[in-house]
Amino acid sequence: MKTFKPITALLVLIMFGGIAQEGKKQQDIEAIKAMCGCYDITFKYTETFAPEIDYEQHHDYTASAHELALLIEDEDNKLSIQHLLVLRDTMVIKHWRQDWLYEDQKVFHYDKDNNWVFKTVPAKEIKGQWTQKVYQTEDSPRYAGSATWIHADGKHYWENKSSAPLPRREYSKRSDYNVMFRGNRQEITNFGWVHEQDNDKIIREDGTEDVLLAQEKGYNIYKKVPDEECAVAKEWWAKHGDFWAKVRTSWDKVYDREGDLTLKKAVDEKPLFMHLSSLEKESGNQEDINGVLQKFIEKKTTAHVEGK
Repeated sequence: MKTFKPITALLVLIMFGGIAQEGKKQQDIEAIKAMCGCYDITFKYTETFAPEIDYEQHHDYTASAHELALLIEDEDNKLSIQHLLVLRDTMVIKHWRQDWLYEDQKVFHYDKDNNWVFKTVPAKEIKGQWTQKVYQTEDSPRYAGSATWIHADGKHYWENKSSAPLPRREYSKRSDYNVMFRGNRQEITNFGWVHEQDNDKIIREDGTEDVLLAQEKGYNIYKKVPDEECAVAKEWWAKHGDFWAKVRTSWDKVYDREGDLTLKKAVDEKPLFMHLSSLEKESGNQEDINGVLQKFIEKKTTAHVEGK
């Protein structure tokens, strides 16, 4: 009876390990793509705990809408999903975007006060992982995190913890905390998918430890509905998608950096989204988009230079 020599056995293990890893990656891709489609969404948030007994709990937040999650980039190591809100069946609002990158070493983390830190991580730290990068409505950064997709016992989910700015439902109403430390779990279900959250509302200041103000439980429940119910969003993207592709190209140049990126909340008393909306109507060319973005970047930041 023949036996494998040690080197042959090692090659067999490497070969089958590579096949298994590629199969796992394909499962991951299928799970990510399963988040695309037309959905009826319910948003539910409730504060659950506060360490200080005199803390006054804020009211629960609930909302609902239709949303189209559209796959706009489909590459071997990158999937990009643009979300479009549909309100009252006719009104379309460009919503958040999520990019999924496989074993991505270029990451950013939210610090506080509209400041993000960009850095390169060692390849071994993100082996087999997918980084989810979440962007605001105008494609500026929001939060990011890396983790492994889990496929076990009939469940398919990805979970991560990362710092983020205040959510849109609170940042214009509250000033008693400045960072949300998000516990994100995205799980594929038989009816669509669920974005489950366990969030810490944090007070973060230089030179001190984070202070927990309150904790929050959240569920964004995505129930798939016929694509026809999001037809107006698909039509909207057909008209506006080319402009926003240019915006993403301009942001990619900004994101090619090491170190801090601090963004202004407004220029000429207008937020970035208003500037971009006006620009799309006026010219929509790449150079003008680059110029608008530069106005919102605090000049203390410097772009990344290769080799440094």
